[in-house]
Parts: sequence; C-alpha cells; structure tokens
Amino acid sequence: MSKEILLVCGSGASSGFMAANMRKAAKKAGLDYKIKARSESELETYADSIDALMIGPHLAYLEDEAREIVDHSVKVILMKPDYYSTLDGEKALEHLRSELAE
Repeated sequence: MSKEILLVCGSGASSGFMAANMRKAAKKAGLDYKIKARSESELETYADSIDALMIGPHLAYLEDEAREIVDHSVKVILMKPDYYSTLDGEKALEHLRSELAE
C-alpha cells in the first residue's frame, strides 16, 4: 500500500534534498512511499492527502500547530538533527518507519 509522506522545512530546499535521498532509500527497500518536500507555508495545501508529515528539526516550534492542521490519523514526526544535518535518507526512512509502526 502506498504511503504519502510530506517533508517540510523553511523554504523547501533542504527538505527537497532529504526527500530525494529518502525516495532512493525507499526504492532500495522496496517500499511504495511517495515522498514530497514543501515549505512549511504550503502545509495546509497538502494536509488532506498525506499519511505522515516530517518536520525539519529547526521547525520544532511548528509541531503542535502542524498536528492541528493535519488529520488526526496523520503521523507528525519531528526529524532528528543527526540525520537531517547530513541529509541521510536511509536514517530518516528508518525513523519514519519506526514511527509508522507504533
């Protein structure tokens, strides 16, 4: 089953690189994940069509607001600085999968 994942950061640039790296890691793992990146200002536009939302660690202050915007069934995940700073798609995917399994 396909999962729609949205990554948000301030402008969408760093999350764009992270999304590309996560797509590669998901493909390698045989997962049907559609991973997109947008700026945080676009969240409301995409909120209704996602299964999980990953927020850049520098936007931790947006986490509660994001939970109010997205459907209650959407998993909101604050990305960890250790993999975000190196744009490690495999570690980010691992974090996402562990959160979705809860």
